[in-house]
Amino acid sequence: MDMIVTAILGALALYLFGGLKVLREYERAVYFFLGRSWGAKGPGLIYVPPLFAKTQTVSLRVVAMDIPPQDVITRDNISIKVNAVLYMLVRDPVKAVIGVENYLYATSQLAQTTLRSVLGETELDELLMNREKINNILKNIIDKRSENWGIEVSAVEVKDVDLPPEMKRAMARQAEAERERRAKVINAEGELQASEKLAQAAHIIGSEPAAIQLRYLQTVTEISSENNSTTFFPIPIDLFKGFLDAVARKAPAPALPEKTSGETLPAAPRKNQVEA
Repeated sequence: MDMIVTAILGALALYLFGGLKVLREYERAVYFFLGRSWGAKGPGLIYVPPLFAKTQTVSLRVVAMDIPPQDVITRDNISIKVNAVLYMLVRDPVKAVIGVENYLYATSQLAQTTLRSVLGETELDELLMNREKINNILKNIIDKRSENWGIEVSAVEVKDVDLPPEMKRAMARQAEAERERRAKVINAEGELQASEKLAQAAHIIGSEPAAIQLRYLQTVTEISSENNSTTFFPIPIDLFKGFLDAVARKAPAPALPEKTSGETLPAAPRKNQVEA
């Protein structure tokens, strides 16, 4: 009799201790008793009666989910391949277990579909320049659709945009042309500023006759410092002024052609012609 009682007590103790479970701080156990949900339990020590109750453990930590590369045709008909990463966590363990069969797989498929849909309505330039805006749109759409599953999407980041080789070469040519344009604009602005300063300097030198002589001496000093073997013979330009004026007065006028458009010009009157 004592052996039977001992066996019964041992089986009872084994049954009671067999239902004890320990959950970590980031884990929750969705509790089912006789097939009905009784909410989530944990963390810490919980008791699950064997044969009558079951649990499904859910992690509340942030999950980094990689979105596989997707072939997308943008709004401006450019074929690209884009991949991204999604950061999500479970806010309601009961909804994550009861509302969807596999919340990780469902969220991954939803993210892939949303990525193709959003990028298909976006131009390539907007995707490359406003990536933060695209990330926010993806996050809002996925978070709204997965709310009924007890999922919260914290962030969605587009990682890589793979362009065709032809598009890469075209963008390289465009960037090179843009750099050349900027260089020409900067050069033109520099010439404009230099011309303005030269005009101011010419105005000042013209108003002060001694300034041109000082500038001349400064130029001679600069040339002498670079070429020490060069000899200068300063000659005032005023000495040649009379000679230049005489040459200008003696220069003959250009002769007119004898014929213009097939007609003969009248002969010039002779000074020594005898009057009739």
